[in-house]
Amino acid sequence: MKTAPETRASAELSAEEATRLLDIAREALYAATRGDEMWRPALEELPERLCQPGATFVTLYTRGELHGCIGSIEPRLPLAHDVAKNAISAARRDPRFPLLRADEIDDTEIEISLLSPLQEVPYRDVEDLLTKIRPGEEGVLVERGWQRGLLLPQVWEKISDPREFLGHVALKAHATPAIYEDPDTRVYTFRVTSYTQPAPAEQHTAGRS
Repeated sequence: MKTAPETRASAELSAEEATRLLDIAREALYAATRGDEMWRPALEELPERLCQPGATFVTLYTRGELHGCIGSIEPRLPLAHDVAKNAISAARRDPRFPLLRADEIDDTEIEISLLSPLQEVPYRDVEDLLTKIRPGEEGVLVERGWQRGLLLPQVWEKISDPREFLGHVALKAHATPAIYEDPDTRVYTFRVTSYTQPAPAEQHTAGRS
């Protein structure tokens, strides 16, 4: 995998752009529950920034509980289309969770993580690798042939130990921690900029309090 040069879509969005992107994600959830899993927004109606290639992860929390997380590692699609695709996949194709129902959408918080370009980490061994990752700041991707595993930076909140974190990244790649000793293994780090839209039902409740 080649590390990508930074594009404008990998930098922070304006407040208006972020709001539109989050609205697209929610529109995609409604479309998916209607059976339209190929729904994508019309690019000609969007700000130029959202039409540029971008890599994103979309995470769903229904009534405060994780209900799906799917994403893209490389920027292959327009940012708006990448978010729509990943929102639908998080709602319908994450095998860890039941399908998101239409009556759950208003109880669902949406988080979009916009990935920076990947940066390969050269290292001699696991001990050296542990000195080169930044807990709490960077996500980690491990890749060996067809095997690929990734954890977002947000996961550091739950797994604060670097060695344990790398172990869980290896599990995501369906491998053991020994994968890091293989000379064919590549490790990359990345940062994210996250945008969150609270569940509409929660906002309505707050407005009445």
